[in-house]
Amino acid sequence: MASQEVRTDRPIVVDATGHIAGRLSSHVAKLLLQGNRVSIINCEKIMLSGTRSNIIKEYRDFLKINSIIHPKHGPVHYRRPDTMITKMIRGMLPYGKKPSGVAAHKRLRAYIGSPRELKPLEKIQFEKAKIARSASEYTTMGELGSVIGWTR
Repeated sequence: MASQEVRTDRPIVVDATGHIAGRLSSHVAKLLLQGNRVSIINCEKIMLSGTRSNIIKEYRDFLKINSIIHPKHGPVHYRRPDTMITKMIRGMLPYGKKPSGVAAHKRLRAYIGSPRELKPLEKIQFEKAKIARSASEYTTMGELGSVIGWTR
C-alpha cells in the first residue's frame, strides 16, 4: 500500500465579508499559486460592484449560453455563491494549461457561512480588496444567487 502524505499545515482562512469579488479572487489565486491551502468563508457576503439591475441582467444573459447540440455538455452555470467564487478564482489560475494550476485549485475550499472546524482558526482579510463605499451601493453574491435560482 502506498504511503499517504499527512498534511498538518493549517489553511489560510479568509473571511470574505465586505470584499469585492474580483480583488478577493486575485489575492486568493496568488496565495494558491504560492502553495498555500486557502479556505474562504462567508461567500454569500462577497460584494459585486456595479448597479444591481446590470449585474443581474449580465448574469441572466450568461445563463443563456449553452451548447445547441447537447445542453448538458455546455458550460456549467453555477448559482451558489461558493461555487461562483471558486469558478472566478479558477479563471485566474493556469487551470487548463499547467499542472500547477490544477494542483492550486485543489487546495481551495469555499464555504457559505463559517463551518465549525474553521471557527477557532485565525481569519484574515485583504485591506486592498475591501469595499470603499457604503455597502448599500454593492450587490452581494447571496442576493445575486437567490435572484438567479439559488435556494438556500
